[in-house]
Order: sequence, then structure tokens, then C-alpha cells
Amino acid sequence: MDEPGAYELFQQGTQLLEAGDHHAATVPLSRAAELAPDKDSVREAYGRALFLAQRYSEAAAEFEAVVEHAPTNDYALFCLGRSLQQLGKDAEALKPLTLAATLQPQRADYAKYRDQARRKVA
Repeated sequence: MDEPGAYELFQQGTQLLEAGDHHAATVPLSRAAELAPDKDSVREAYGRALFLAQRYSEAAAEFEAVVEHAPTNDYALFCLGRSLQQLGKDAEALKPLTLAATLQPQRADYAKYRDQARRKVA
């Protein structure tokens, strides 16, 4: 039997992610990210799974890769900032959180965490 491709692995991983099985989702999404390292959607889903599995350092690395490729991806910026916050790196988190909130000023959650980081850094 053939090995599943990046798309099949991505589908499996996102189904697990949507079902709330964050730890299990990291397995197929990790493999999908290896097979398709330039696919932002794959890296973003993998980062979400890592974040929800409380693997914040690895999540930050995935979101950083997405932001390097797509610097105006507000969701990836937000998730990068949140990952850094979870690691206690509020000063580092402030820039991506501020960018995300600037790109999507209507998002109250973006502003909430940006302001939280600002207060901790001040």
C-alpha cells in the first residue's frame, strides 16, 4: 500500500484537530509539514495542533515559518504571539500581536492579548 501524501495527512490531521484530539493531530500534520514545508496551510494547522497540545516552543517555530513566508498572515502572527506569551516571552510576543491587531482591528481577541503583553512588558 502506498504511503499517504501530504494532502491525505493534512486531512487526517485537521479531522483530529477538529475532533479535539490535539496530541494525535500532531502526528499526521508533522509528516504533512515534512512533505510540504512550503504549504502555509499545513504549517499553520500543525502549529495549531502543537499549541493546543501545549508544545508552545514547537508551535512558535511553525508559526514563525508561516510568518516568514506570509508576513501579513494575521492569524499566524497572532498564534506566534500567543505561543511566545505561553513561553513567558511577552516582550517578543508584543510585535507579532501588535501586527495582527493592526491588520485586523475588528478582532477583539487580537487586541486583548496585545494589550495583555503590553501590560506585562511595561
